Amino acid sequence: MLELLTALLFLLVAGGTAWAGLRAGAWRARGVHRLAPLPGPDADPFPSPAMLWRDLVGRLGSAMPASARNLPRLKRRLIRAGIRNPNAALYFQGIRLVATLLFGAGALLGAWQSHAAPENLVLGTGAAAALGYMAPMQYVMLRIRRRQRAIARGLPNALDLMVVCVESGLGIDQTTLQVAKELQSAHPEICSEFTVMNLELRAGIRRADALHNLADRTGVEAVKKLVAVLVQTDRFGTSIAQCLRGHADYLRTMARQKAEERASKLAVKLVFPIFFCVLPSLFVVTIGPVMTHLVRDLMPMIENM
Repeated sequence: MLELLTALLFLLVAGGTAWAGLRAGAWRARGVHRLAPLPGPDADPFPSPAMLWRDLVGRLGSAMPASARNLPRLKRRLIRAGIRNPNAALYFQGIRLVATLLFGAGALLGAWQSHAAPENLVLGTGAAAALGYMAPMQYVMLRIRRRQRAIARGLPNALDLMVVCVESGLGIDQTTLQVAKELQSAHPEICSEFTVMNLELRAGIRRADALHNLADRTGVEAVKKLVAVLVQTDRFGTSIAQCLRGHADYLRTMARQKAEERASKLAVKLVFPIFFCVLPSLFVVTIGPVMTHLVRDLMPMIENM
């Protein structure tokens, strides 16, 4: 009987030890699995067309010789257009080369199919290639003008909110950060510039230099005047809230004067559409029936004479 109890006790201890060891291994495996990084999606053997296009224009842009004098101006224009990719200049050069080749090849193919003269073929191909060379820059300039108008339109509202933040006790750095957060949905362009300026300040750039960089990135005259006001206020220690309120009133007055100027020019600009579009239709409506009656009544009389 004692031997049987001893054997049962041995089996229980051995089974409990084995079960504990197995559970400890399972716990350890689950812990390692939980700490391991999540498996990413399976790599596509075929890259996307966007990646292929970016790689193509990047290679072509790096192969094209870029002028050391024009490269800083190109980067400044791309930044003013809202394109802050570090390789944006290379991509732009590649897109310009691709557009030149595509436009030239399209014009050459069209002229060849239409059986144009050799001199017209050369002129058309050269003009199309020149158009393709200038088209990317024209697109960038269009984006710059559109973005500058958006920044100028949102600046008075940003200044009003800056006045409220400054009067509530915030500094100029916290004010610009708060304005960038509050007006992100209404005026994203000016908010993105304020965010970049805050990042520069956190990186250790002096406030005056960060403000001058803000004016250089935007290229808007109203922002340049605001930067001059803020730099002078920071230098001489005057009231920031009063200066911002005065500058906001000045911007609204300038916007009102520009609107009144455009309204006063409207009468002169409407002369040509009225003369060439409205008056001919009015003459047809008013004089047309009279001329019809005259012709209908006078023609028989003239024939009978």
